[in-house]
Amino acid sequence: MKERSGSRAAVDERYAQWKSLIPVLYDWFANHNLVWPSLSCRKMPCSLHHVTLQLMMLISGCLLTGGGHSLRKLPTRIVSACTYLNRQVHLQTDGSVPNTLVIANCEVVKPRVAAAEHISQFNEEARSPFVKKYKTIVHPGEVNRIRELPQNSKIIATHTDSPDVLIWDVEAQPNRHAVLGASESRPDLILTGHKENAEFALAMCPAEPYVLSGGKDKSVVLWSIQDHISALGDSSSSPGASGSKQSIKTANEKESPKVDPRGIFHGHDSTVEDVQFCPSSAQEFCSVGDDACLILWDARTGTAPAVKVEKAHSGDVHCVDWNPLDVNYILTGSADNSVRMWDRRNLGSGGAGSPIHKFEGHKAAVLCVQACQDNIFAVIFSLCGCGCFLCCFFIPLFFAIILSFGFQWSPDRASVFGSSAEDGFLNVWDHEKVGKKKNSNVPAGLFFQHAGHRDKIVDFHWNSSDPWTIVSVSDDGESTGGGGTLQIWRMSDLIYRPEDEVLAELENFKAHLASCAPKN
Repeated sequence: MKERSGSRAAVDERYAQWKSLIPVLYDWFANHNLVWPSLSCRKMPCSLHHVTLQLMMLISGCLLTGGGHSLRKLPTRIVSACTYLNRQVHLQTDGSVPNTLVIANCEVVKPRVAAAEHISQFNEEARSPFVKKYKTIVHPGEVNRIRELPQNSKIIATHTDSPDVLIWDVEAQPNRHAVLGASESRPDLILTGHKENAEFALAMCPAEPYVLSGGKDKSVVLWSIQDHISALGDSSSSPGASGSKQSIKTANEKESPKVDPRGIFHGHDSTVEDVQFCPSSAQEFCSVGDDACLILWDARTGTAPAVKVEKAHSGDVHCVDWNPLDVNYILTGSADNSVRMWDRRNLGSGGAGSPIHKFEGHKAAVLCVQACQDNIFAVIFSLCGCGCFLCCFFIPLFFAIILSFGFQWSPDRASVFGSSAEDGFLNVWDHEKVGKKKNSNVPAGLFFQHAGHRDKIVDFHWNSSDPWTIVSVSDDGESTGGGGTLQIWRMSDLIYRPEDEVLAELENFKAHLASCAPKN
C-alpha cells in the first residue's frame, strides 16, 4: 500500500511539473474528462474552418460494464466513445446503462493563436468546452477498437468481445439515448469469419474498401465491402433506423446483413494482436502477435505467410504500423519495452533479417518514472513595453520503461512517429536523429514527450489535416478510480522546426524586444 501511494505521489509530482510547462511546450492544448475508460482514439477531418478555429470530429466508444471504450479516426471529426455522466454515477452503474459510440465535434485552435495562459488553465475533472457531442450509437458490447474507412469517412468498423467485425454508417445511424433498457443499435454490416473472439487487431485499407482483422483463433481475416460501400455511403437510412428503408438488402430486416471473408490467413501460433495494410496495396498486409512474430502477407500468392520473422521481439508483440510515406518501413512495439523499425527489403523468406533501429527507454522498474533533463533552450522570460515576451526554455524530459503501447507514423514526415505506453507517456521520435546527438541521456531518436496523462495511454492518433495535432486517451481507472482522459494537443513548433530556423526567429524576437525596451 505504501509502495502504491509513493508511486501515486511521484506521478502527481511529475504531472504538476508538466502542467507548469504547458505554456512553453504546447501551441494548443485541451483536456476532456471521460467518465468511463477508453481503449482507443481517432480523429476525422472536417471541412468547417474559422479564422482562428478548425473543426475536428471525434468518435469514441464507451464501455459501462467495467471494460474500455474506443476513439478512432474519421475525416475531421474525433471518434471517441464515452457517456457524459457524473463520476458518482459511474461508481454505481456497473452495466446499468448501455455501451455507446459517441460522435463529437471538437474545435481546434489554429497554430500560433492560443494564449499561453489560456491553454494552461483547465480543470482535470471537467469536460472541455471545445468538445461537443454530435450523435450517440448504442453499441452491442464493449468497444475495443474503432477504425475508419479512408474512402468514405462516414463508414467505421468496430471490434468488441466477439468473433465479428461491426460496420457502421455513422451518418445514417439514428441518434440514440443511452438509458437503462435501451435496445442496441444495429450495425449496417457484420463481417464474419473468425472462429474465436477478435478483440483488438483491426485495420481498414487506404487503397481499397478492404477490412483486416486478427483474433484469438490465431488467424488474419480479410474482407471487401466493395459491394456495399455505395449503398452505405449514399443512403440516408440505416438498418438501425426504425421505420425507414434499409440501405442494404437483407433476407431478414431485423438482422444486419453479413459478409463472408475474401481470405483467412494462417501462420501465427498465438493470438494476433495487431494488423496493418500496406498503404499502397490492398493485397499486402502485416500482422503481429503474442508469438513474438512479425508476418508479411500477400493475398495474391495464397494464405501462407510471404515473410515470417520468428523472433521480432523478446516478448509479445502488441502493435504494428506501416509507414504511409515510405512503404519500405514498418514499426513494431512489444512487451519487451522496445519499438523496432524494420526495412522489408532486408527481410528474407526464411525470416532472416534484423531491425534497422531499436528505440528503447532506460532500464528501470515498471511504471517507475525518472526525470532526465536535456538542454533544448535556456529559460528566459522577458517582457517589453509593447507587451511582447521572449520565451526560450529548458525542458525537463521524463521517460520510463515501456510496457504495452501503441504507436503510429506521422502523416506529415516519413521519419517521425509516436508511441504511447503503460508508463503514461506519449513519445514522439525521429529516426533520422538517431546517432546525431552524442553523450545524451535521452533515448536515441526521442525529441518530445507528452506527460499530460496520469495513467496508461491506451491510444492516440495524428491529425492528418493538421499533422502536429494529436488526440490521445488514457485509462485512468487505476489512478483516480474514474474513467479516462481525452487530450487534444499540438506541441510548439519551436521544438520540431529546424534549429537554425528557430534560432533565427528567436534572435529576431530578441532584437524586437530590445527595440521596445524603454530608453534611459
